[in-house]
Amino acid sequence: MSDGHGMHLMRAEVPGPSVGKLVSRMSDSAKILYGIYAALTVVEIVILCAAGMPFFDSCLHAFGTAGTGGFSCRNLSVGAYQNPLYDFIIATFMLLFSLNFNLYYFLLMRRFSEAAKSETLWAFLLIVAFSVGVIAVDIAPLYGSMGILHSYFQVASIISTSGFSTVDFNLWPPFSRTVLVVLMFIGACAGSTGGGIKVDRVVILVKSSFRDMKKMLHPNAVATVRFEGKPLPERNIQGVHVYIEVYLMIFVVSLLLLAREQFDLVTTFTALAACINNIGPGLELVGPTGNFGAFSPFSKWLLSFNMLVGRLEIFPMLLLFSPSMWKRGRLVHYTQNLPRPESVRKNPVVRK
Repeated sequence: MSDGHGMHLMRAEVPGPSVGKLVSRMSDSAKILYGIYAALTVVEIVILCAAGMPFFDSCLHAFGTAGTGGFSCRNLSVGAYQNPLYDFIIATFMLLFSLNFNLYYFLLMRRFSEAAKSETLWAFLLIVAFSVGVIAVDIAPLYGSMGILHSYFQVASIISTSGFSTVDFNLWPPFSRTVLVVLMFIGACAGSTGGGIKVDRVVILVKSSFRDMKKMLHPNAVATVRFEGKPLPERNIQGVHVYIEVYLMIFVVSLLLLAREQFDLVTTFTALAACINNIGPGLELVGPTGNFGAFSPFSKWLLSFNMLVGRLEIFPMLLLFSPSMWKRGRLVHYTQNLPRPESVRKNPVVRK
């Protein structure tokens, strides 16, 4: 595959507002990213085994952490082990897999200044630290000194969109549950394995909003949005706005269709939020100890569609329903397999 086609494929597959190469060749960039992914997974398996978790369980939970899938071999998820060390290790790796993998490449290349200056990194860490702190205070009466660990694990699980659980956070106070719902939408960083809207888009949206308010006060001012130390092209800003607008439209339409089930609003809202953001558990009937079995077949198809939309960053999935896309695809496939005319082969046109 050529680098041109590789870049188009990368835009479709890599979550985030923009795509860039680590090295000159896209294939080499992909190899580096896969290598980092595999290395982190192996490290987690080794650490979990060293902590006492069985090898099979360690592999399964490491795979669920690396791909932010959240699948566990226990019905009570990670909470079945009742081991705080397991909770801390898995939570930490969930956060590591939520970061942009470019940062790990910078660290490997000893480009520490570039990694340290990442706005997305600091925004992500600030969101995590704030969420862990306020939830720990809120649930302290329920768990005492263990509240900070449960808070840390569930914040890491939700913002990374993994969906593991150690406790039934559906029983937490309303404030803590609301923070977790907000984290469902924020999600991980672009260039990670996580889902959600992405921290990068949130940062760009906030910056562009302040830029627009400044221009309202000072119409003649030349204001640019800087992201990761560089001026951000206007088309990238517009792309973020369009993405969020389409995301909200799909969410609202899906919510109205899902409301036909006559479940309570919290169940309906968080079920859709958990699916479109690829979280897994929601609240109330679809909480960490519940499931989606009560939904009708139509709603399950709808939620499955939303899971695919969220995982593929909306537009690649929506393009499947565009007639012009299919016509153009058939035309390209047809013309690529046609033999070249004899006149063209014998008398090629040379353009200067």
